[in-house]
Amino acid sequence: MLPDILLDALLDAWALVLPVDCAGCGARDRSLCSVCSDALAPEPVARRLIDGTPVVSALDYDGVVRSAILAFKEQGRTDVARRLAVPLAAAMAEAMSAAAAGAEILPVPTSPAAYRRRGYDPVALLVRRAGLRPTRELATTRRAAQQKKLTADERSGNRDGYLRAVHVLGGRRFLLVDDVLTTGSTIAEASRAVRAGGGEVVAAATLAYTQKRAQHPGVRSLNVL
Repeated sequence: MLPDILLDALLDAWALVLPVDCAGCGARDRSLCSVCSDALAPEPVARRLIDGTPVVSALDYDGVVRSAILAFKEQGRTDVARRLAVPLAAAMAEAMSAAAAGAEILPVPTSPAAYRRRGYDPVALLVRRAGLRPTRELATTRRAAQQKKLTADERSGNRDGYLRAVHVLGGRRFLLVDDVLTTGSTIAEASRAVRAGGGEVVAAATLAYTQKRAQHPGVRSLNVL
């Protein structure tokens, strides 16, 4: 794996030579047109998972937001990373103020297979684009099916025991960060892994959330900030 600073430089350089269309609507000649850029203005929403973890999400995963995130994650559009980092940073700031300052920022790691396919870890890259320094304390223990292909009930079982702490985390506090909150199973698994390693999860933040998540039993409450 390349050092983060070198990886970021390579991704920035590669983005310059790609054909540029709006990642939100497909309009020519703009990475994000003004209309789509406005659609990424953060509107943080707070929730609490059934395990007690508070989560703040910046955007509704629909329309332009969904298109831009998919372009970033699945089409190599790292040119939109800096713009997507803005709402994610807002969610992280809100989560920190609601919990406690000083926690380490811990992205939920992508799988080794996904990293090889993309060449980068989307969540960690967004954290760095936000001008923040992520820590790497979680690793996957096994292969898991892609969450987007599973039902809500299957998602939870798919993530059970999927992550582990790579070091003893006693006395350390963390803010978990992920891209999209659907059922909460991924963040719940990351929280379990941190706590099993002796650490504390003070809160979590995500770039976006899906509306269908609101009816899932893994999320206990929904409050607009």
